[in-house]
Amino acid sequence: MLQHFSNKAIRSTFTKQITRCFGKLPSFFKIHPRIQQAIKECKPVVCLESTILSHGMPYPTNLEVAYEVEEIIRQNGAEPATIGIVDGNINVGLDKDSLELLARPDIHNITKLSRRDLALVKKGFHGSTTVAATMIIAKLAGLKVFVTGGIGGVHYGASESFDVSADLTELGRTDICVVSAGIKSILDIPKTLEMLETNGVTVCAYQQKNFPSFFSANSGIKAQHMANSPLEVAQIIHTNEKLQLNSGMLIGVPIPKHLSFDGQQIQSAINKALKEVEDKGIKGREITPFLLERVNQLTKGKSLKTNIQLIRNNAKMGALFAKEYYNLKKKQQF
Repeated sequence: MLQHFSNKAIRSTFTKQITRCFGKLPSFFKIHPRIQQAIKECKPVVCLESTILSHGMPYPTNLEVAYEVEEIIRQNGAEPATIGIVDGNINVGLDKDSLELLARPDIHNITKLSRRDLALVKKGFHGSTTVAATMIIAKLAGLKVFVTGGIGGVHYGASESFDVSADLTELGRTDICVVSAGIKSILDIPKTLEMLETNGVTVCAYQQKNFPSFFSANSGIKAQHMANSPLEVAQIIHTNEKLQLNSGMLIGVPIPKHLSFDGQQIQSAINKALKEVEDKGIKGREITPFLLERVNQLTKGKSLKTNIQLIRNNAKMGALFAKEYYNLKKKQQF
């Protein structure tokens, strides 16, 4: 299986990685055979979360986008690994039946899972993974690159509610490269970036000085660092690994400018939705799904279309980053 790699050091490292991934994990941790094969052959793998599937978009759009995003990753030279919990099993790589199941929270009881919830996984339990939970599972599987739409962050009014996403804590302690279109526009972006800095997270904007803001290419906030090519991103991941920083990396990939949402228009919709959250007393994990759905209603469906476009773009770039990272690993012989 590894015969096309002539260097013994590389083959030895692959063997150690495979043993680490498959030899010490619990029986309910399932890595799909195609993902196992990709790891054994040192082919690039890109992880995908499943909360966007179960709670981020309406059916059947969510399922169609899930299939399309996986195909985009394949077309750009990597293997997609959507992560989710089906019947009490943590799955790295989902088949069509599992994707269909997680896409129908109206039929099945699909729980949105973060770090705090993973220990509650049991037989018969179905769950979708947030950014934080996906990072943990990707790390256990020995994977490095994870694509999402946008990460969670500091909610408006967090000084009183203390509503801060566990994604930020996870990025500070789990060395996965997260590729996103920035921080969700419904959040307090400046405070989120400050907290990422406090947590020691390497944050880079891709090919621009300012950090993107999900629906819009430009948040108006200057990023601390900029990466200009897939190779530069790969070098950041590789150096982070070699230095054993044990913290994550966030690459903010802006939505293409011709698809970018007008900043004032989207902010107006967000402000109205935030007021409704307060008036209705919506709390905790229900806030983000409500805001995304309400903003989509207020923008007459435009925000959902933009969301789909940015996920497509992130999938393409994530695959290119992963491909360069795996190429670099081979050259460096780990």
